[in-house]
Amino acid sequence: MTTGFAAIPASTSYRLTNARSPLCLIEGADLAADRDGLALVDLRVEDGRIASILPAGTEAPEGGPRLDLDGGIVLPRLVDAHVHLDKGHIWPRRRNPDGTFMGALENVMADREANWTSEDVRARMDFGLRCAFAHGTSAVRTHIDSLGKQIGISWPVLAEMRAEWAGRVALQASPLFGIQFALDAEHMQAVTRAVKAHGDGIFGCVTYMIPELAEALDIVFRTAIENGFDLDFHVDETNDPAARSLEYIAEAALRHRFTGKILAGHCCSLAVQAPQDEARIIAKVGQAGIAVVSLPMCNMYLQDRDGGRTPRWRGVTALHELKAAGVAVMIASDNTRDPFYAYGDLDLVEVLREGTRILQLDHGPTDFAAMIARAPAAIMGVADKGVVAPGLSADLILTRARDWTEFFARPQADRTVLVAGKAIDRTLPDYRELDHLMSKSA
Repeated sequence: MTTGFAAIPASTSYRLTNARSPLCLIEGADLAADRDGLALVDLRVEDGRIASILPAGTEAPEGGPRLDLDGGIVLPRLVDAHVHLDKGHIWPRRRNPDGTFMGALENVMADREANWTSEDVRARMDFGLRCAFAHGTSAVRTHIDSLGKQIGISWPVLAEMRAEWAGRVALQASPLFGIQFALDAEHMQAVTRAVKAHGDGIFGCVTYMIPELAEALDIVFRTAIENGFDLDFHVDETNDPAARSLEYIAEAALRHRFTGKILAGHCCSLAVQAPQDEARIIAKVGQAGIAVVSLPMCNMYLQDRDGGRTPRWRGVTALHELKAAGVAVMIASDNTRDPFYAYGDLDLVEVLREGTRILQLDHGPTDFAAMIARAPAAIMGVADKGVVAPGLSADLILTRARDWTEFFARPQADRTVLVAGKAIDRTLPDYRELDHLMSKSA
């Protein structure tokens, strides 16, 4: 059993003293932050909930059991707004032969057709959730491949997993299919039925520049309005500046006066637009109230890959410009050990660590931690996640790092994760548990 570095007091009432926490993730406390945006605080935990947040040293030292964190950074359990649990961990049986986007797409399609039974999807989804939980994730939105027979296979499994993981990880899902299938009434009916029966009121698809894009988006938006769905899109995952489906989505949202939440993922081609085009698109995105999630690790892996040539860009969207325009932005894990991304472990501390480097989130506003906590919690509608506040469950990640340079310099492998004030077992599942699935058709 692995519970990390911290020896949590056995009492139902204790204090975590001399902790540093990002001010942008704290509510209900009058605090000051240092130059890194971190506030030095004492947290009181009572019966599994945060009872108070005070400036460090406010209470008398003899105020009951306590753990002195010696300036270590404390985060809320984190929120992952964009993952693919149904694709996860198929790499050993279906690799990406050349590391390209098309190589990923073709090989996932082949593996899905050959292998994605209920048992296969369930085992891999559960494995991924166990990893996320052990690393300190409190909520996950996964995309579910929703084409043909897979609709009837994966959505019931998703519902079962949501029930099984309730209280540990809040799980929600959005369908995933190519925008051209929105023109197929029978397909749209099947996916809508699945979402209504097994989903979380979220609908979506992958958009790209088909001739009927505006017509197809109208169908998707009408479906969402008629059923009270929020929307979640995969958008412009390419370095082709001609890919501007993000602008089409914004125009559709404005055309339909859509009042639900919209999350757009990837949006890679936005970063390679001419400045005037980028500014126009971002303005429409802001007007439409669309939030954007960047997937830094996966997109740096896939984008601008051309065998034998050094990549020329990092693959990520214009996140700084979107944020400066008032657009809600966040980062997330995306794929895990599948043809779209050969690595990853649904560890949002790793995502923040690598995302800070890839997107250069440092040397700017100190609220970047909100991108894996408060911001995704808001778009997912899980308001009790991603923040530290009196009255909320004491769901925390404790580290020994005292500032961001210490935090990012090491993977924080010895972190302690608290759920309702108690340290969880952080032992990760062994990949060998999936070996029996990897012997299937490749």
